[in-house]
Amino acid sequence: MFRNALTIPAAAILLGGVSSAALAADYKLSIQNHNSPESPTGQLIAQFVDDVETMANGRLEIEMFYSSSVVPSVETFDAAASGILDGDMTGGAYQTGKNPAFQFVGDVMGGYETPWQFYAWLYYGGGKEKANDLYNQFGMELIGWNVYGHESLASMKPIDGVEALKGWKFRSPPGMETEIFAELGASPVVMDFTEVFTALETGIVDGADHSGLANGVSIGLYDIATHSTFPGFHSMPADHLAINKAKWDALPEDLQRIVEVALQKMSFQIAMRFEVENQKAYVALSEKGVQFSDWSAEDRAKFREVAQATWQRWAEKTPETRELVDSHIGFMTELGLLTE
Repeated sequence: MFRNALTIPAAAILLGGVSSAALAADYKLSIQNHNSPESPTGQLIAQFVDDVETMANGRLEIEMFYSSSVVPSVETFDAAASGILDGDMTGGAYQTGKNPAFQFVGDVMGGYETPWQFYAWLYYGGGKEKANDLYNQFGMELIGWNVYGHESLASMKPIDGVEALKGWKFRSPPGMETEIFAELGASPVVMDFTEVFTALETGIVDGADHSGLANGVSIGLYDIATHSTFPGFHSMPADHLAINKAKWDALPEDLQRIVEVALQKMSFQIAMRFEVENQKAYVALSEKGVQFSDWSAEDRAKFREVAQATWQRWAEKTPETRELVDSHIGFMTELGLLTE
């Protein structure tokens, strides 16, 4: 009896030790994003991490780095591919220097009218398979992406249609956007976000392409700009989650499914949240006196026509770009966004 009384507690202590050890994660992913933790997207990314770790019951840990705190945003993809990080939660458009095809997983300028159409191409239009072939060439696996909606153009004067773009000097990101707007008569000036305020105040530019309406409000852009486009029409960027392929392939299938499901939840909530935040910003700015332009169907069609011609020029750059451009055009035609 005396021996058994000692053995049982000893076994319980031993089992307790094994249980504690089992709490350590079997797998770990380190991922960088370019959002601040306080931003709406940053908050939903934090929820994504919690969802994955909760559903994985402690078997998978995600170490998330915000605000590009490990490497600059444009270097995140390479850092993940080389093993410095495991995952990249920035944007595919940063990688157009590797292959112009990345433009068409990052932002189909003048293309889809809603985030749901863009998501539909990814999940129901064959987009994920085609895009993932591109990612695999660089040792990465495309898990999915998130789309927060159309960006708005901030301006010091009305830009209510194609004709208003002629002579309009505005801050633009580099790449395909500059080509499209220049073709329509605008004068895009490539500059960093940090230069936008001074450039607007001093008249160096008349406006700026700077994210969605709510994000523009959050940084005080409309304390300067008095006009804006809303709803937007020209740009609807996607941020991806791409994981080092070897690291992804090493995860058991059930953990892969958990990451995919949690990402879809986060992605769709981002689209819904910004639908609300942008509308609230529109109401608040309207009361403040900011004037909005909602482009007509005819002007949107003109913009898309020029954008589509630019897609074709880009499509000639690489076979991968041609494949993605043709895939988008085919799907948009099915949706009635383009005509034969």
